[in-house]
Amino acid sequence: MRLSFPNPSRSFDATKKQVRFWGYDNAIEVSFLVEEGALEKLCPDMSHTESGFLDAFDDARTRIHEVADRIYARRRKRTFGFCLAAKDL
Repeated sequence: MRLSFPNPSRSFDATKKQVRFWGYDNAIEVSFLVEEGALEKLCPDMSHTESGFLDAFDDARTRIHEVADRIYARRRKRTFGFCLAAKDL
């Protein structure tokens, strides 16, 4: 992986219905959002509550990190924020 994910923290954005997490390229922090549709694709039976979103993220964490790394590798030119959609999975 080009990115590392040493920080297991993630947070739920209720307004956007997305989960935010962070990866690191050496000392550079890269922010990611995972859209509701992406989480539904990974965990079709997820609950649409804050805990449901976070549980779905935790259940699919390995796959989400793989996709985040792939997307970052393709588009990393001075971009430090990415959004993962269902089409990315």
